Amino acid sequence: MKALATQFNRKSTSEQVTEGLDLRGKVALVTGANSGLGFESMRVLALRGAHVIGAARTVDKAREACSLVQGQTTPIACELSDLSAVAVCADTVHKMGCSIDILMCNAGIMALPKLQQKDGLELQFLTNHLGHFLLINRLLECVTAADQGRVVLLSSGGHTLSVSGGVDMDNLSGEKGYNAWKFYGQSKLANILTSKELSRRLQGTRATSNAVHPGVIRTNLMRSTQGPLSSLISALAKPFERTVQQGAATQCYVAAHPDVSAVSGQYFADCREKEPSRDACRDELASQLWRVSEQLVADRLTSGRAQPLPILTKKFMR
Repeated sequence: MKALATQFNRKSTSEQVTEGLDLRGKVALVTGANSGLGFESMRVLALRGAHVIGAARTVDKAREACSLVQGQTTPIACELSDLSAVAVCADTVHKMGCSIDILMCNAGIMALPKLQQKDGLELQFLTNHLGHFLLINRLLECVTAADQGRVVLLSSGGHTLSVSGGVDMDNLSGEKGYNAWKFYGQSKLANILTSKELSRRLQGTRATSNAVHPGVIRTNLMRSTQGPLSSLISALAKPFERTVQQGAATQCYVAAHPDVSAVSGQYFADCREKEPSRDACRDELASQLWRVSEQLVADRLTSGRAQPLPILTKKFMR
């Protein structure tokens, strides 16, 4: 595929890449909307007229974030490390009865210094990949029902740090050995692989799926990083740091700009298509990861297993 030409670059902001766009009548769901890149993305998409469903770990966090945004917003709880909570979130969105034009999988955790597990899985894999995998699959009907639905998965250049072989299917718990940055890289590689496999499965529809790298930004994502390697990475990355407004530009561009409407299965950085790691381009690995992920969330893939939360749209529409 010929690389997409764009007038934007690493210094472009989220407002600049969406300038002049009219998103009225469109619905976007953004995870991690209470801070950092998620909040900035929600703010700008709402500014351009979209109705943004702002998802955060708790409805109180989501409600507070939505109250700070000018435009039409709806707060919703989505604790990505709790698959039952993700299912409830999806059922609640279905209850709204709307199609989803933009599904932005933004939330995540980074380089947990010590192994943390939940439901037998390493927490970064569970939160960054599997929670979003379940959310995407539960809401895919809403995305394909839109005129041109877009799924945007926030990955990272850190996907190149992943474990040997890309994804260690035999050690998703971390019990056979854990390294903070390798397992962070594994979860971010999983985002790209999921996007590529999803793009393949969306062929024949108007919907697309792409992954993005936002760049180096100081946000709450870095709250867990520590140790000599983290300090070294931070020092090396400092000259390349950018603002939150610049960091959110690529995901807003991929989510909303008409130039990207027909692009799918790609990896973006600095508002341009970039080549990811070799492991990220392995179709067989993407297919295997999808199958394994389906098995891990099998009992929550279908609707009706969780009681939807009450809709808060009317009260919090702005």
